[in-house]
Amino acid sequence: MSTPYPFTAIVGQDDLRLGLLLNAVSPAVGGVLVRGEKGTAKSTAVRALAALMPEVPVVPGCRFSCDPVSPDPACPDGPHAEAAGVSRPARTVELPVGASEDRLVGALDIERALSEGVKAFEPGLLADAHRGILYVDEVNLLHDHLVDLLLDAAAMGASYVEREGVSVRHAARFLLVGTMNPEEGELRPQLLDRFGLTVEVSASRDTDERVEVVRRRLAYDDDPEGFAARWAEEEGALRERIAAARVLLPRIVLSDGVLRQIAATCAAFEVDGMRADIVMARTATALAAWAGRDEVTADDVRQAALLALPHRRRRNPFDAPGLDEDKLDQTLDEAGPPENSDGDDQPDPDGGGDDDGGGGGGGGVPPQADGEDRTPPQGSEGDSPSPAPEGAPDAPGRPAGGEQQPVAAAEPFRTKMLSVPGLGEGAAGRRSRARTEHGRTTGARRPQGALTKLHLAATVQAAAPHQRARGRAGRGLVVRRDDLRQATREGREGNLVLFVVDASGSMAARQRMSAVKGAVLSLLLDAYQRRDKVGLVTFRGKEAEVALPPTSSVDAAAARLESLPTGGRTPLAAGLLKAHDVLRVERLRDPSRRPLLVVVTDGRATGGPEPVALAGRAGRLHRSEGTASVVVDCESGYVRLGLAGELARELGGTAVTLDELRADSIAGLVKDVTAAGRAA
Repeated sequence: MSTPYPFTAIVGQDDLRLGLLLNAVSPAVGGVLVRGEKGTAKSTAVRALAALMPEVPVVPGCRFSCDPVSPDPACPDGPHAEAAGVSRPARTVELPVGASEDRLVGALDIERALSEGVKAFEPGLLADAHRGILYVDEVNLLHDHLVDLLLDAAAMGASYVEREGVSVRHAARFLLVGTMNPEEGELRPQLLDRFGLTVEVSASRDTDERVEVVRRRLAYDDDPEGFAARWAEEEGALRERIAAARVLLPRIVLSDGVLRQIAATCAAFEVDGMRADIVMARTATALAAWAGRDEVTADDVRQAALLALPHRRRRNPFDAPGLDEDKLDQTLDEAGPPENSDGDDQPDPDGGGDDDGGGGGGGGVPPQADGEDRTPPQGSEGDSPSPAPEGAPDAPGRPAGGEQQPVAAAEPFRTKMLSVPGLGEGAAGRRSRARTEHGRTTGARRPQGALTKLHLAATVQAAAPHQRARGRAGRGLVVRRDDLRQATREGREGNLVLFVVDASGSMAARQRMSAVKGAVLSLLLDAYQRRDKVGLVTFRGKEAEVALPPTSSVDAAAARLESLPTGGRTPLAAGLLKAHDVLRVERLRDPSRRPLLVVVTDGRATGGPEPVALAGRAGRLHRSEGTASVVVDCESGYVRLGLAGELARELGGTAVTLDELRADSIAGLVKDVTAAGRAA
């Protein structure tokens, strides 16, 4: 086993280290979600934490790590007789992004359960992580049903495996740590809420600090064991401090004044539910224990709020993370200082005392992400010059080429559901019908590989005709491998929603661009909720460009949309052809994910020879490849040319107006996109 990088040798990242250490002191805090750009020591810190955790006494031979002092009475390997326990290091169990449900929670031997009535259970990763650390790298890329199982087990402290009436339960209490890069997509708000704390990490911009990071990493790579030995004293001191804080934790006083400050803070920031209040109380208590105090102070409450509240304030993926610290200070002052608190005792920013080597947890404020701006577009008035007609000479003060400054998006709204027809087999999501591992049962088939979802009736039906030939004598059913049937299920999949947005001068005319951006923003929010990938192609002037390659980060698409300028001619054909190139590449990368093309335009085509004919040919190219499409008709006014409808017919798709796109519109109920060839 390779020597892990020492926790105390990590440079900077005070909030990351503090969040991990608080959970090591008090696992009841509920884990930590680490958000940040790649290459910021997220995984290194998590893996290094295991070496600091106290050893775990376990029942010898128990696969579920039962405590010999109080073994789990429902342990599948139990009941356990009284015996001396053995100690082992705390485990760090990593959950791969591509893990199956059976790998996570364990699996029953269905054949033995049916034929012998034996609960033959193979433990999963949740059992391995019991009383240790469960680490999920790129937690935002896990399938929703795995995240649900994971967080339910973390909340209940137990894992349940149910298979056709046969159930197994075992204890599963662990320190849950998730890391993610927000550029690759967000977790749903209700899942964010299940993590106790969150920290934002980013690479330091200080030259000396970056030099020290490189120096230490190179030294570790050259001689891991020697490098770890140089930090052994600091590691030992930090390990002792964690143990001392655990002993002190039950004696911490949480006064009524502190509880009032916690409740007032959660109410002021309008967080949902009561979980935030509970997590803040536990975090503040852990902070006091970590600082060696027996009473929680106002500074503990403030630090707890900075760690426990930012991710709970996000209502949609376009909300910026973070907390208004001025408002936080004002709320704490108005709620009144807790009794016997002078504010002098604060968590050591170095996390380990004067001789800790910089290896403890920091007490700083969680930094704001300094990557992509994810602030939602704000409405404004009068900040956009009036558009000039297409082809008109540039007016004084107008950017060259007829380009206009970006306009703010209108308020987003709930959209009707747009779906791809047919039955897909893509990644689990919430948009189009698909064959999935979860959903309603539609039939049965012979299993291909390991059996995961038993179809009981079909299995019994397959085994019944052979009972006499197999010499059945008792009441049990004689079942063989060939009799087992896998249930086929139908659910929903996520799609690739590729937006092709007209940003030409014709769209800017009559001040339509604000409404158009609001509609696209609404569709992006819908794509986020339905777990789609999204991409953005824009066209104006003489060409089209890929503003955002397909990604799971819809907030990145919203940021691109916010800064989108308008003006110039309308190269509609160029936009459709650029979209065709994007889809061609994506079919090679992810052939199971079906695309949905959303063209946002008024249907006009200008510039170059025969622009309308070229746009028609580009549309028919998409139809010939079976791409499902919808055209959002942005034409307005009393006189309408109906060009967007013509484009939809060329694409073999459907046209909807901006008004029809709203879910509360009376113009229809659900717009199912018509696939190529169905309109013929």
